[in-house]
Amino acid sequence: MALLNPTRLTGRPAAVTVGDQSMSGDDLLEAATAVARQIAGADTVAVDATASLDTVVALTGCLLAGTTLVPVPPDAGPVERGHILRDSGAQLLLGPNPTRPVGSGSDQGGSDQGGPGQRRTVGSDAPALILYTSGTTGAPKGVPVTSANIAADLDALAEAWAWTPDDTLVHGLPLFHVHGLVLGVIGALRVGCRLVHTGRPTPGAYAAAGGTLYFGVPTIWSRICDDRPSARALRAARLLVSGSAALPAPVFRTLTELTGQAPVERYGMTETLITVSSRADGERRPGWVGAPLAGVHTRLASEDGEQLPADGETIGELQVRGPMVFDGYLGAAGRGDFTPDGWFRTGDVAAIDQAGWHRIVGRASTDLIKSGGYRIGAGEVENVLLTHPAVREAAVIGAPDADLGQRVVAYVVAEGVSPQSLIDFVATELSTHKRPREVRIVDDLPRNAMGKVQKKLLHDDRR
Repeated sequence: MALLNPTRLTGRPAAVTVGDQSMSGDDLLEAATAVARQIAGADTVAVDATASLDTVVALTGCLLAGTTLVPVPPDAGPVERGHILRDSGAQLLLGPNPTRPVGSGSDQGGSDQGGPGQRRTVGSDAPALILYTSGTTGAPKGVPVTSANIAADLDALAEAWAWTPDDTLVHGLPLFHVHGLVLGVIGALRVGCRLVHTGRPTPGAYAAAGGTLYFGVPTIWSRICDDRPSARALRAARLLVSGSAALPAPVFRTLTELTGQAPVERYGMTETLITVSSRADGERRPGWVGAPLAGVHTRLASEDGEQLPADGETIGELQVRGPMVFDGYLGAAGRGDFTPDGWFRTGDVAAIDQAGWHRIVGRASTDLIKSGGYRIGAGEVENVLLTHPAVREAAVIGAPDADLGQRVVAYVVAEGVSPQSLIDFVATELSTHKRPREVRIVDDLPRNAMGKVQKKLLHDDRR
């Protein structure tokens, strides 16, 4: 399935801008066609996915050629980099020089099964991309994403967000994740709208870009809220989209106040792309990410696999199926966690109301806390902590407890407030059993490139 329609790029004077460099649609097609010729015969090609026009050209060239692209995080260490290059079977690496072989030298580091040039496809449909998960439970796993997966997802999002060629999409997200690369670059190319990548996602850069459609993660939106002139400059935008992590309710409300519109939230993961979103023409609720996109079905399940009610209160593991969901991981990583009847187990805990709206509690492994016989969602406690005027950031985990099984522990970035006063504050807003048993005041929270808090580091008590 062709993802790109070249006629949507031709004649556009500034189709893509990255930082202070721009390229017309005709120049992009010419440069991408040259890349497609250079990589002819290669099944799988890797690229150092810097925030640059080079990355956009490489991606476009691979899509035109029908070659699988493997985006490598530019800050990947030698072990991670080596694992990605070997596990994907990449035969070429695109960089400052147009192409060069991927060897087995010391720059790759690590040791894995397989080797350069080894083709590891899943099923008969070769992937357009192989994206790598964060590797929080081991080495990063390769996620093959086909053109059919991407097209189904982007077309559903274009319908939900009223995304058209008349838009100017602005973001400053990394180009090796679903958010920045699939939505933020392929989405713009498929729709045929102008793309402005700000290089760095600063409030000032977002304000100056003059876009109609903006993508950001909660960290970006929080910083924009702290820069009120930049936030007010976004009043001219048509749609503000937040994803990759839960948007705290206070940020949602402040952004709504300053920009004159509530942000659209959406939910997805590498393995499923985006499956749930609020709509451009619909309701937007803080703490909720909307309803399933066209073609997507969702359900909740208990730990023993029993289907749970969609009553807005009951929480369980979110399971999804739809045309954008992948078929399985690369090679030895296995097919993935699918149910016998074909639903993908996301590992996320959620609630679904009768109207089909979804509230994501968090990861089952870190955000579902079982304390004294109660099931407590970490996100609910975090949102309450964030309403306290002294609290800037909050992350809640379940720590082992001999009596309760797990106790609620909050890591909080705050000034001028005591841990006990925050414990008491939560107890007045939520059921008493949901209050933190312990609050630790810290200078900052560990986050990854997409702004997600790395709760594993909190569990490991490395702070």
